Amino acid sequence: MIFDAIVIGVGGMGSATAYHLAKRGARVLGIEQFNIGHDLGSSHGVTRIIRLAYAEGSSYVPMLRRAYTLWREIQRVAKERLLFITGGIDAGPEDGAIVRGSLQSCRDHRLRYEQLDAAALRRRFPGYRLPASLVAIHQPDAGLVLSERAIVAYVAAAQAMGAEIHGLERVRSWKVERGRVLVRTDRATYSGRKLIVTAGAWASKVVPYLLRRRLAVPERQVLIWTQPHKPDRFAVGAFPICNMEVKERGQLSRYYGLPVFAVPGFKFGKYHHLHEETDPATMDRECSPRDEALLRSAIQCYFPDAAGPTLAMKTCLFTNSPDEHFVIGKHPAHDRVVIAAGFSGHGFKFASVIGEVLADLALEGCAEHFDLAMFDPTRPVGRLP
Repeated sequence: MIFDAIVIGVGGMGSATAYHLAKRGARVLGIEQFNIGHDLGSSHGVTRIIRLAYAEGSSYVPMLRRAYTLWREIQRVAKERLLFITGGIDAGPEDGAIVRGSLQSCRDHRLRYEQLDAAALRRRFPGYRLPASLVAIHQPDAGLVLSERAIVAYVAAAQAMGAEIHGLERVRSWKVERGRVLVRTDRATYSGRKLIVTAGAWASKVVPYLLRRRLAVPERQVLIWTQPHKPDRFAVGAFPICNMEVKERGQLSRYYGLPVFAVPGFKFGKYHHLHEETDPATMDRECSPRDEALLRSAIQCYFPDAAGPTLAMKTCLFTNSPDEHFVIGKHPAHDRVVIAAGFSGHGFKFASVIGEVLADLALEGCAEHFDLAMFDPTRPVGRLP
């Protein structure tokens, strides 16, 4: 059998890609080295933030708008709610990157927003207790996506349309030969007209080009859930998702927080946690007292009403590009191979639309609706200042 497309990695991006390919009538094979829906990559931990006031760049907003539409589409298909609107806070120094970037996105795309000082923010949303030096942008369309359930929904919908999904099967190699892509695993060899690599933190192991250019560098990340002293302040409807930066000991630190949802506890994390580059095969997956102390210290400082006992901690993985923009496009040496990697800790919210974009690239050769130049695998990249 020759597949129209083979997808390596069936997590957030790969599951959505398999769905969009199958929806168009393509014969699809998805290959995942772990269980379908596992906790060894980047998509576990129950929830992920979604937001329109995008501090990372105004040019992301059109893709985000399409992502919202597509999240609602898969909800209807799955008959399960996956997207919850809570409103969102982007907070930081008034001249800092988060506030400036969030405002730029709001103004460029005429998004609804309100600017609040720290005192007004606390009055409106008492769970927040930010320093007086910070300001906040409140954008009401932000919220959360159920990441683990979304993968299940996309896989089930893809299977219902004929996609073949293999779990617990490890890819050993691939090559382009005689107009086909041959993928060899520890079980069999498969032939496809196109190959799409959505392998997350393992992407550089699958595509050596990414390794050579350090376009997809894995990093250890840690999440914590704590029991609020005042639970009503951290419930959905009372606590907007949080994206914030603050100067600590002379350096900018960036944190994120989500309301209590589906599992007990206020969810909190620090972007780039301890700046630990890692190999996903050998990463320390235990959470240490140092990890806990770092996160609890920040919760005590900025969200003290959530600083009750620790309920759970988990490690996960970021996969970083040097400029923290995504890597999406055709392999520079193989027109039949499409790459999606380097999502740098802010990619999951886009999974619904990236699946559509990758299906476009594989089946049509281009993605007409979006300018993907900033994601080009061959772009010049340098580290962020």
